Amino acid sequence: MDEGAEIGEGTKIWHFSHVMSQAKIGSNCILGQNVLVANGVQVGNYCKIQNNVSLYEGVILEDYVFCGPSMVFTNVKTPRCEFPRNTSQDYATTLVKRGASIGANATIVCGVTLHEGAFVAAGAVVTKDVPAYAMVAGVPAKIMGWMSGYGDVLEFDAEGLAVDSQGVRYRAVSRYSVQKLG
Repeated sequence: MDEGAEIGEGTKIWHFSHVMSQAKIGSNCILGQNVLVANGVQVGNYCKIQNNVSLYEGVILEDYVFCGPSMVFTNVKTPRCEFPRNTSQDYATTLVKRGASIGANATIVCGVTLHEGAFVAAGAVVTKDVPAYAMVAGVPAKIMGWMSGYGDVLEFDAEGLAVDSQGVRYRAVSRYSVQKLG
């Protein structure tokens, strides 16, 4: 860990990881082996970042985010070796909201938002925003269904309502939007 990095109480960081000086990591997080947390990255509380994940400048993770093994974040839309983009103005912000999960070997192209409770399947390539509670898969990633914050696949009735195993209710607002109710 570089001097100046902020690491919250109870956070565990495993072997061969590097946290740069201007990174901020919340409390009770787990960072697996070979994780990079670059300058300017913000990680919320209770996040789990599995082995071989790099959080490049421009990535913001809210609380309870899961990043599966070897998943990838990009931070520049048009990288070129001869003409490097290496200032903070060159990096696009990627926001991963509370409770989102990203599967192993998925790629998140910079500049998108994964909304609350979004679920990205292993190997998916996300090129645009993912709505709250959407399950996406494929290359490019497309909505395949909906998942509750608890992790249950949501089955909507004729009125567009679903209830997960914890009794939490959800409403299908449109084909591309689900809302958690009270």
